[in-house]
Amino acid sequence: MNEWRRFARHRLALIGLGVIVALSLLALAARQVAPHDPIQQDLPHALAKPSAEFPLGTDQFGRCILSRIVFGARQSLLVGVIATAIGASAGILLGLLAGYFPRLDGPVMRTMDVLLAFPSILLAIAVVAALGPSLGNVMIAVGVRSIPSFARVSRSMVLSLKELDFVRGALALGASHPRVLFRHILPNSVSPLLVFSSMQVATAILLAAILSFLGLGVQPPTPEWGKMVSDGRAYLMEAPHLSLFPGLAIFVAVMGFNCLGDGLRDALDPRVGRVAVD
Repeated sequence: MNEWRRFARHRLALIGLGVIVALSLLALAARQVAPHDPIQQDLPHALAKPSAEFPLGTDQFGRCILSRIVFGARQSLLVGVIATAIGASAGILLGLLAGYFPRLDGPVMRTMDVLLAFPSILLAIAVVAALGPSLGNVMIAVGVRSIPSFARVSRSMVLSLKELDFVRGALALGASHPRVLFRHILPNSVSPLLVFSSMQVATAILLAAILSFLGLGVQPPTPEWGKMVSDGRAYLMEAPHLSLFPGLAIFVAVMGFNCLGDGLRDALDPRVGRVAVD
């Protein structure tokens, strides 16, 4: 209970949680919330400025930007969550094995170091270039990029926990290694992994937007925030809202997950004695 009280006192965390909930509801109710069809072209209204009919204006094809942002939330949140799940599933398992079994530590972590040696965006571009541009391949690319980070976090938790008395006691009572790993060590690693996962969702959303900006992500006419920013570059002088509003959507989503991660870290870290509430 103390953890959740600390979380409830963390204003930025509550703001981040509110942003995530709002974006999730928008994504789920996109068809009911969006005022227009996000794909239907209306050339007579091309590059229209914000108005009562089009609250955020229209793009070069006359499509409502607000509607495209609302539907684009589906793509961004889906990529962020699924890519993080892919990275967490593989990375946590590898980290558990590397930290618990000394023979596996060297080979596994050296492989992770090789992956970490590549800049995140270059590694993601290489994966998408090999598989082809699509929503599913973006999820895979972003997920693969996060595997080494999850592996390092989970490995560090195993190294700090496996020498503690409750683990030694379980082994002394005849518990198998898989049972010790998944019934004793992993549950006690949930807090830092949960915090890290929240921040990785933010990174995944941003990286997916970059891939779409480069033309390697979700393909037209499906609305996606990064692609919308890219398409608006040619009209920055006459219609800056084409790139401005999708860019703000990316910023808000990323900040929401980062603020939530900060709040979870402060609430779940037992070393935190006081949470800043300003």
